[in-house]
Amino acid sequence: MEQADLLISSLEKSGDFGNKLAAAALAHSGKEVAFDRDYYKIGYPGGDIPSNKGMAADVLVRCYRELDMDLQVLVHEDMTENFRAYPQLWDATGPDTNIDHRRVPNLQRFFERKGETLDPSRNAADYKPGDIVVWSLANAETHIGIVVPGPGDRAGEPWVVHNMGAGVKWENVLFDYTRQRHFRFPAENSK
Repeated sequence: MEQADLLISSLEKSGDFGNKLAAAALAHSGKEVAFDRDYYKIGYPGGDIPSNKGMAADVLVRCYRELDMDLQVLVHEDMTENFRAYPQLWDATGPDTNIDHRRVPNLQRFFERKGETLDPSRNAADYKPGDIVVWSLANAETHIGIVVPGPGDRAGEPWVVHNMGAGVKWENVLFDYTRQRHFRFPAENSK
């Protein structure tokens, strides 16, 4: 974890939003978080399920919150105005502040609408710390993670922080799954 701490310090000092998001993600890596996709009744705004539980989307929500961006609020506000623009996969008749921001397809649509959409290429140079990647997994599930630098002498490589069911991990798996989408949020030109 010492390598992560050094990298976190360096990323936080840069002042760049993407680097700060990557630092927040690295700070979450290695935390004991039991995979849990259950529905919870949570507060709004700022609601969260227990911090020792979660899934891939919860990693993003928690990291953005550390940078004063509440995806629960942002997704809810956009869904309230544009509900039919979002995937209609859950028999919902309207937005739900308890779960909408915890669903990868909803986050993907939000980033498509409000972020910068980039090519989900196989070129490592196309990925910057803080980028968001959505994968399509072999089981037809969508998955999401945050791009971060690799450890030590691999810091120039794009790794990811994500939770695929075994806790929040810092791993070199960016190209291991089918990359479906690649985003920056907020978009670089909106700063």
